[in-house]
Order: sequence, then C-alpha cells, then structure tokens
Amino acid sequence: MRNIAIGLFALLLPLGVQAAETEASRFELERSGDHFVRLDRQTGAMSLCEEKDGTLVCRMAADERAAYEQELDRLSARVTALENKSIVNKALPSDEEINRSIGIMERWMRSFMGIVKEFQGEEDRNTLPQKT
Repeated sequence: MRNIAIGLFALLLPLGVQAAETEASRFELERSGDHFVRLDRQTGAMSLCEEKDGTLVCRMAADERAAYEQELDRLSARVTALENKSIVNKALPSDEEINRSIGIMERWMRSFMGIVKEFQGEEDRNTLPQKT
C-alpha cells in the first residue's frame, strides 16, 4: 500500500511543478524608467507596477480600469434586474391555485389513509387470539 502511495505521489509531483511553472510564466515584467509594465500573457491585461517597501505594487492601466468599471456596472445592473424579477415572481397564489393544491393534497391523504387502513386490517387478521 505504501508503494502505491509513493507511486501516485511520483506521478502527481510533475503536475504540481508544471502548474507552478505555468503560473510563473504567465506574467512578463518589463522595466520602463523607474516603473515596470506587467503583461498577463493569459488575458493580455497590462498593469503599471512600482516597487514600494521591497514589494512590487501593480495597478491597472487607465483604459483597463474603465473597462473593468463598465463590466462591474453591467453586472451590478444585471443582478439588480434579476433581484427585481424574482420579487415580482413571488406574488401570492390565486384562490384557484390554492384550491387546486388543497384538492391534490386531500386526494393524496385519502389514498394514503386507505393504504394505512388496509395494513391495519391485514394486521388484525394475522393476529392470533389471546388465550388466558
């Protein structure tokens, strides 16, 4: 069993390394004066980065920021529309719908109770009389 676990680990290890390498090669940094330009090779997005307190801080370019804000506004409007639509759809059922539902439940209960009475009758027939 231990050999199987070691074998599986050996098979999966290259996948983890490959994922880390893929993530590391996703971004490309180019120096531009005292700043860096970061290119996301997967999405094509560019960010302007600068070094602050030993860490690289990146922010979106102005045109990408505008596109990002537009997408957020679009999604926010869509969420609001969906929420409003669901509120409208939560109207109370009509009397006809309630009566129909009650009729269905009543038929189901009558059928169920009939089955219960059948089982009780079978149980009574199968019970041996008490001799004391």
